[in-house]
Amino acid sequence: MKFKILFISLFITAISFSQNNGTITGVLTDKDSNNQSLPFANVVIAGTSIGTNTDMDGKFSVSTTPGNYTLQFSFVGYESVEIPVKIIANETVTINQALGSAGYKLEDVVIRATVNREKETALLLDQKQAVVIKQSIGAQEMSRKGVSDVEEGLTKITGITKVDGRGLFIRGLEDRYNNLLINDLQSPSNSPFKKIIPLDLFPTDVVGVLNIYKTFNPNISGDFAGATVNIETPQPKNITKLNIGFGYTTSNNGVDFLLSEDANSAKGTLGLIGNDRALPGVFGTIPNGKNLSPAEYENAYGSKSWDVSKTKSPLNSSVGFLHAQKFSLKNERNISYIMSFNFDNKYSFREGVDRTFNLGQGNYDNNLFTTQYSYQTTFSGLAGLKFKTNRYNLNFNTFLIKATESKIQDQLGYTNSLANKTNNLIRMNQFEESYYWNTQLYGDYKISEDGKHSLKAGGSYVKTSFGQPDRKFITGVKESDNTINMSYGGNNLNRQYLDVKGNFYYSSLLEYSLKFGESQKPNILSIGYNGSLNDMASTYRFFSGRKNIEKNYTANLNTISTTINDDIKNGILYVQEESNGDYKVKLNQFVNAGYFNLFMTFNDKWDLNAGIRAESSMREIKYREQGDPFGNAYRIKKEDKLDILPSVNLKRIVNENSNLRVSLAKTITRPVAMELLPINYINADGTSESGNPDLKNSENYNADFKYELFPNNKELFAVGVFGKVINNPIERVFKPTANSGGQITTFKNSEQAIIFGAEIEMLLQLSRVSESLSNFSLGFNTSLMNTDVKIDPRKQGNELENSKSRKLQGASSWLINSDLKYDFIFRKDWKNSMTVVYNVYGDRIFAVGSSGMDHIYEKSFSKLDFIWTTAVSKNIDIKFAVDNILNPSYRKELGTNNNIKITEDSLIVKEFKKGVGFSVNVGYTF
Repeated sequence: MKFKILFISLFITAISFSQNNGTITGVLTDKDSNNQSLPFANVVIAGTSIGTNTDMDGKFSVSTTPGNYTLQFSFVGYESVEIPVKIIANETVTINQALGSAGYKLEDVVIRATVNREKETALLLDQKQAVVIKQSIGAQEMSRKGVSDVEEGLTKITGITKVDGRGLFIRGLEDRYNNLLINDLQSPSNSPFKKIIPLDLFPTDVVGVLNIYKTFNPNISGDFAGATVNIETPQPKNITKLNIGFGYTTSNNGVDFLLSEDANSAKGTLGLIGNDRALPGVFGTIPNGKNLSPAEYENAYGSKSWDVSKTKSPLNSSVGFLHAQKFSLKNERNISYIMSFNFDNKYSFREGVDRTFNLGQGNYDNNLFTTQYSYQTTFSGLAGLKFKTNRYNLNFNTFLIKATESKIQDQLGYTNSLANKTNNLIRMNQFEESYYWNTQLYGDYKISEDGKHSLKAGGSYVKTSFGQPDRKFITGVKESDNTINMSYGGNNLNRQYLDVKGNFYYSSLLEYSLKFGESQKPNILSIGYNGSLNDMASTYRFFSGRKNIEKNYTANLNTISTTINDDIKNGILYVQEESNGDYKVKLNQFVNAGYFNLFMTFNDKWDLNAGIRAESSMREIKYREQGDPFGNAYRIKKEDKLDILPSVNLKRIVNENSNLRVSLAKTITRPVAMELLPINYINADGTSESGNPDLKNSENYNADFKYELFPNNKELFAVGVFGKVINNPIERVFKPTANSGGQITTFKNSEQAIIFGAEIEMLLQLSRVSESLSNFSLGFNTSLMNTDVKIDPRKQGNELENSKSRKLQGASSWLINSDLKYDFIFRKDWKNSMTVVYNVYGDRIFAVGSSGMDHIYEKSFSKLDFIWTTAVSKNIDIKFAVDNILNPSYRKELGTNNNIKITEDSLIVKEFKKGVGFSVNVGYTF
C-alpha cells in the first residue's frame, strides 16, 4: 500500500514537473557545406547533464525547468558555440544555429580534427537527403577498407567493378558509358584509349569524398549512361602526415625480371626516360621517308637501344606526404591550404596464353605464350588554397599526375596460322608515359545575406599528353633461353612513335540559384551554363630496319644491339621511315549547355527535382587517309548536334527513416577518342585496333525506381530497379581481314539495346543478430541485369552478325560487392579495424562475334582482400593488407555457340594470374 501511495505521489509530481518545463528546439546546420543539416552533434545545457544529439535532419529538442541558461553546441572537428537562452514554463524557444569547422588563429596551438563531411554517417545522411539517386564514399571509409586509390574506392559502391587495365564498369557498363567531374568541373582523360582518366592514378590523399550519381540531373554533363563520378578534393583540416609503404606480390617481386637498358637506371626508377626515347630530331616533324646514315643512327639511338637487363624485381614501394592547415581570421573569415605529393612504383609479371581465331575458319591465327614484365611509376601532387567568409567561398586547386610504364614482352609460338612454326619469338620493348595537369578556380557567393540569391562559378584548364616513344619489336626464332636466330626484313626491327597531345581542355560552369518558400527546407530554382572545349592532336610514325645484304645469325637477345649496330656500320642494314599519309589526326570538340533545374518540396513528404538541359556539341576531325600525300589538305568530318535532355527525380518521404525514389531522364554517350579517331594502332603480333570516325553518339532513355530504409545513422537497406533504352549503342567488334591477316578490333553502332536490372544494398550492424557481435558490421550490394541488343542484318556493317539479337557488349549480368568489418581496441587509444572485402562479377562480352563464330567473353572474376588498420597511438597508424587472396585466373574465352566447326582444343584466348599481394603502410601524423 505504501509503495502504491509513493508511486502515485511520484507520478503526480512528475506530471506537475513536466507541465512547468519549457522546451528548446531547432536545427543545427553545417556552415561550411551550404548550411546542410548536421546530424549527431551535441546539444547540452551548460552546467547540467541535460542534453541530446541532433537527429539525421539536424533537429533537436531539449526540455528543462524555467530559468536562464547557456546552450552549448559542439561536434568533433567543428567550432563550439554557446548561446544564452531564457526558458519559460510551457513555452517553446526555437534556436537554429550553424557550426563551422574548427580552425585556429595564427598564434593558437594546432588543433587536429577530422571533418565530418568525410565520415560514413554523414555520407549516409547525404544519400538519404538527396533527391537524385547517388552514393558516396568518404576518406574515413576508404581508410578503413584499406583503399589506396580512387578506382579501388569506387568498387565499394553498389554496381561498380574494375577490370585489370580497363577501368571501371558501372551497372555492368564499361568505361565509355561513364563520366568524370572534379569539384563539379568536367575532366578529360590522359589516355586516348579511355573515356575517363584511370582513377587508380588518384591517391586517396587528394580525395575528400567520391560522389557517384546514378541518375541524371541537368547540371551535369549529358554524357551519362552508367554513372557520373564527382571527385571532391579534401575539405580543410589541420594535419601533417607522412606515409611510407612496401608491398610484395607472389610471382611478381623477388623474381627474375627484365627491364630495358634505359629503364634499369636511376632515371628509369623514377620514370624519367621519356625524353631519352623521344623521336630523334633528324627525322623532322613531317615524314619524308628518310634513311639514316650509320653516324645519324648512332647519334639518334646510341649503342644499347635494343638491349635488355636481367635483374631481380625488388619490393614495391610508396611514399606520401600531406600537409593542410586552416587559419581563422576576423569577421567569420578563414583561410586554409593543402599540399600533398605521392610517389609509388610497382613491379608486375604476367604469363599465359594469348591467342586469336581466324574469323569464319575456326582455327588459331595467333597461338602465343606471352611473358610480360612491367615496371610502373606514378607521381601525383596537389596544391590547394581556400578562402571563406560568411558570404562567399573561393577555392584554387592545381594537381599533377604523371604515370609511366616500362614493359618488356616476349611472345613465343606462331602467328598468321603458321602452326608448323611454333618457336617464333616476338619481343616488344615499350615505354609509356602520360601527364595530366588540372588547374581549377571555383567558388560560390551569396548575393543576398540570407542566401536566397546565390551564384556558383568555376573554371578549369587541363593539359594532357600520352606517348609511347620508341615502341620497338624484334622477331626471330628462339634457339635457347637467351639466344635468338633472326634475319633482317619483314616486320623485324620495327619502331613506332605514338604521341597524343591534349593541347588544351577548358571546362567552365556558372549557376544562379534562387531559394524560395520555407526557410528550413526551401525550394530552389537554378539556371546555369556549363561547357567544355577539347583540342587534341596525335601523330603515329613508323620506322623499319631494312636490309641491303641478306644475313642470318644467332645472338644473345638481351645484348643484341652490338650486332645490329655493327651491321648498320657495315652497310648490311639501314633504318628507314615508313609512315603513311594518315600519320596525323586532329580532334576539336566544343560542348555548350544551358540548363534549368528546380528542386521543390510538397507538404514535407514529396521532393521534386525537375529540369531540362540543352546541350550543343560540335565535333571536328581532321585527317588524311593512308594513301594521301603528306602535304595534302586534311579531310574533315564534322558533326553538329543539339540534344534536349529532360529529367525528373522524385522522392517520396515515407517516414523519417525511409524514402521512395523515381527517376526518368534522357542522356547521350559520346565515344572514346581511340574508338572514334581514324588511327590503326598496330601490335607486335600483327593484331591491331582501328577507330571508326563514322560512329554516332548513343541516345539513352533512363528510368530508375528505388526504396531506401535507414534504421539508424549506421545502417541502410535499399532495393532498386532500373531500365535503359540505348539507341545506337557503341560496341567493340572484330573486323574481317584477308586470310591470316592479323585480327583487327574496331567499333560500331548497333541499332538498339534494351537494359533492365535490379540493385540491392545493405549496411547492417551485426549486434541485431547477437550482442556478442556488436563489434561486427556487414556491407553487401549486388546488381542483376539483363540486356538485349537488336541487330538489323540489312544494315551495312552488320552483314557478318550471327543473329538478330544478343547481349550488349561490355555488360555483366550480375555482380556482388561485400565486406565484413570487425572493430576492437587492444588498449586505450589502440584502435583496430579488420575488414574482409569480396567482389565478383559475371561473364560479359569483350568483343562481338561474327562470321559464324561466337563472342569473346571476359569470364567471371572474383577477388578477396583482407585489410587490418590499427591506430597504435595518436600519431602512428599502420595498415596491413592482403590483396587477391584467391588468386584466380583472369580469362578471355571464345563462347561455345559457334556456327562453324572449331578445330582447336582450347577456346581460351587470354589467361594469366596476378598473384597474391601483401603490403604494409605506416603513417605518422606530426
